[in-house]
This record gives sequence, structure tokens and C-alpha cells, in this order.
Amino acid sequence: MIHQPPAGARDLLPLEVLQKAWINDTLQKVFGQWGYQRIVTSTIERLDTLKAGGAIEDDTVIQLYNNSSGQLGLRPELTASVARAAVTRMTDTSYPQRLCYRANVFRNPPSGHHGRQLEFYQAGVELLFSGGTLADAEILLLVADCLQKLEIPNWYLILGDAGLTRSLLSPFPEGLRQEVRHCLATLDFVKLENLSYPNEDLKNRAMLLFNLRGKPEDVLSKVGGLTLDETGKHCLNNLKSLIEVVNDSASFKLPLTLDLSLIQTFDYYTGIIFKAIGQTNNQLQNLGQGGRYDQLLGVYHPQKKSAPGIGFSLNVGALHRCLLSTDVLPKKPNLIDYLVVAKTSESQIEALKYAQQLRDDDNSLRVTIDLENRNEEEIKKYSQENGIKAIVWIEKGKEPIIN
Repeated sequence: MIHQPPAGARDLLPLEVLQKAWINDTLQKVFGQWGYQRIVTSTIERLDTLKAGGAIEDDTVIQLYNNSSGQLGLRPELTASVARAAVTRMTDTSYPQRLCYRANVFRNPPSGHHGRQLEFYQAGVELLFSGGTLADAEILLLVADCLQKLEIPNWYLILGDAGLTRSLLSPFPEGLRQEVRHCLATLDFVKLENLSYPNEDLKNRAMLLFNLRGKPEDVLSKVGGLTLDETGKHCLNNLKSLIEVVNDSASFKLPLTLDLSLIQTFDYYTGIIFKAIGQTNNQLQNLGQGGRYDQLLGVYHPQKKSAPGIGFSLNVGALHRCLLSTDVLPKKPNLIDYLVVAKTSESQIEALKYAQQLRDDDNSLRVTIDLENRNEEEIKKYSQENGIKAIVWIEKGKEPIIN
């Protein structure tokens, strides 16, 4: 049907465009304050580029066609594209690299969800070639600063650690370990409880892992009572240090929940992983997510040189939904400052010149010309209905009249 957009796509009308532009502009200003430079990558990528990081599956990508470069697809996220550009096009840049973006992404909906949204708008950052607690703290403090500057109501961060959770899963036999991991990632407690465990100790450990969430000090205390391998102990100490650094350096108390069951079904993240959650109208909104991925840059490097990286993306649509009930967003499209009206056909050229002169004198002004040859009463009614600040009447050979 030519009068409707395709299923899963939608149009943004002027007020929504203005509001989402305000969100994007606010985020870009914050990113800039923290030293991040904007990068723009291609909307179209090679399919093998998108899949190389291990976080993207074939059916997620809206695929295009084969050309001399291979199968192409629309980007479903930005991290892979930014990582590719950084290690191939920015080798002469000093480290670390602080990059930010604002862009649309495209994702095929899951099977059986015809009509679900296909196009999304994201803003985010990637901090590349820098590891350690200080880099992790910068990213957590930056996402918190973004949410504060946007004045998002009732938000909080959920923090996990993929390395620590991976260590906590290490006592499980390989096949069972993957099943437990999948249950944790999908929050499937019923299936987790009914898996075939070789002994009661492993079942109890799985149940404990599912419930390792809450106040950071409480969760850390529980984990400290478990038997951990050397990797697990190292990850636990790093996590403790990170939480301490963030709490001591933040300008406000971060609403932080520690959740060591927060993992993905795939091994993409190598260190901390986090989500930003907002609540509006008794509904939870996933505002964004991020984490550390210390193996990704090596995938794209021509010599496969590994380097650390961490970043996050924020969902502009979800941020917009959270702010709709507040007074933060612009409520009306930008108003017209001057409507220039030619009173006769002979004064049209003068009207065009006068309108341009107003724009030249002050490039912040919004100036438009009346095109409809309306009478004075109609012009005044139109101006009132559209919030036009002033009308300029132009008549050949006479001074302009402003009212």
C-alpha cells in the first residue's frame, strides 16, 4: 500500500524530530565535554564485518545483495563499524581514541514478530586502546552524566562482569555450562532449576548465580564467600576497585545495582557489562547498554593485534519515551520570527529581498514568505494559529510595516 510505510518502519513528524534532535544534541554536547570526537561510519557494511565480532547473527541483519565486496547488510549496531574504522583508518591517531556517534541502525525482528520496529536511533561512545579500572570508571560516569543532563527520571544502572561470571560458571561441565549460561542470559529460572546436574552442589551454585543481584556490597559479600579460581579472584578485586572509584568520584550517588547474572548468550564482552534502565508509567525502559570488549579490535586489525575497548549505546527512542511525561522536551516546533507579506504582486521582489536581508542581519532568525495571496484578516488568523511572532507588510515604494 503506497500510502503507508513498510511494516516495522515509521515516519517522524516535526515535533518528534525536534525533541529527538534535542536529545541527540544534549548527548553530543556531553560527549564533547568528555573529549569524545564524532565519527560517521557507513550505513552499509559487509556482512562478514558485522558478524566478525561474534555478537551479530545472520537473521538479525537486514541483508542487501552481493557485489564485488561480498554480501552486504545494514548495520544493526555501531561498535563493529567504529572498531573497523579505528584500526584501519586511524592508525596515526594517538591513544586512547575517544569516539562518539549518533546514527540509525536496522534490525530484522525475531521470527513471528512481523511489524516490529526495524529502524532505531542510537547515540553512543567507544573508548578504544585503553583498559583498566580508570577507563571502566570513565564510561560508567559518562553514561550517568548523560542521563543526568537529560534529566531522565527514575533511572538506574545494572552492572555485571562477564569475566567474573564466566569464572563462576567454570566448575560446570562444558555442555551444562552453556545451558546454565543460556538460562541466566534469558532469565529462565524454571529451566535452570530443572537442568540435569551431576550433584546438588552444582545445582545450588546455579541457583545462587541466578540471584546474585542487589546492592553491590551485598552481592560482593556473597561472591567473596565462594571458591574462586585465580581469574575469578582477579575479576572480583577489579570489580570492587571499580565500584569504589565510581562511588568516590561521582558528583552524586549513582543508583547502581550489581547483577552477576547479567550476561549474553554469546561471548562478546570480556569485562564489565551494564544496562541503563528507566521507569515511566510503571513500565521499565531499556535506555542503553554497553561493556568491555577486549578481543574485538584484534578481529579487525590487519595484523590481528589485540587491543582493549569499551563503550555504550543509548536508545534515543527509549530516552524520548521516558521524557515525554516531563517538562524537559520542547513542546512546540520552532516558531517563525517573521512572516513577510507582499501586499501586491508588484511588491513580491521587494518582499523576497527584505526576507533575505532579515536572514543576513541575524542568522538565528526564522523568516518565511507568504505564498498564498491571502487577505489581511486571513494572514493575521494564520499567524495566530502558527505562533508567528511578527508580520512584515511590504508595499512597493513604501517603508515596511511590522506588527
